[in-house]
Amino acid sequence: MWQTRVDLAACFRMAARIGMHEGICNHFSAMVPGSDQLFLVNPYGYAFSEITASRLLICDFTGRVVAGSGVPEPTAFFIHARLHLRHPHARVALHTHMPNATALAMLQGPPLAWAGQTALKFHGRIAVDENYNGLALDESEGDRIAAAMGDADVVFLCNHGVMVVGASIAAAWDDLYYLERACEVQRLALATGRQLRVIPDAIASQVAAQMRGEDAASAILHLESIKRILDQEAPDYRK
Repeated sequence: MWQTRVDLAACFRMAARIGMHEGICNHFSAMVPGSDQLFLVNPYGYAFSEITASRLLICDFTGRVVAGSGVPEPTAFFIHARLHLRHPHARVALHTHMPNATALAMLQGPPLAWAGQTALKFHGRIAVDENYNGLALDESEGDRIAAAMGDADVVFLCNHGVMVVGASIAAAWDDLYYLERACEVQRLALATGRQLRVIPDAIASQVAAQMRGEDAASAILHLESIKRILDQEAPDYRK
């Protein structure tokens, strides 16, 4: 249980360091190991850079804080609780308004083009929620977002941001990081005004399968890497 807290806290801290946060908004959650009813989430009022392992809350699906000081931000509860409830495979859910992915979610048409190798990591794994409906302040909006995600690992929330889910903290973090990088280079390419060179679908599918074969081990190494960096430069995330 403590290791889950430490790993999730590390993701908050690194997300803050590389600009994948927005004030005291946005939220990460992870199901408590061994439970299908309780999840860890950040308390409202703290920036990602302030999160520590012990500061994370444990909540149930009714909104009750089982352990920790504070309360989750209301949209955090309604989005994450309903998503975890409706998608048991989503043991971890990371929601951000990270700038490059959110910028693409504000444009007409598919947000991510299959034009760069990094983007191919997500080929066949993305859903798009086309129907922005305001803040998620009740269960119905959380259910709507969960339905929009379907079986995908990533959902672009149009006019809003993104949600990434995974079976582990390492897998979800790895996807969140590389999603923003893929969106960043696409935004830079589009800024030239030239047409994107789209990769043929057969090749995109082939490369995506190759990446999936390496993803699990690579994601674990990626998470261990960010913890080593934080252990050297900001070890208080473990408190």
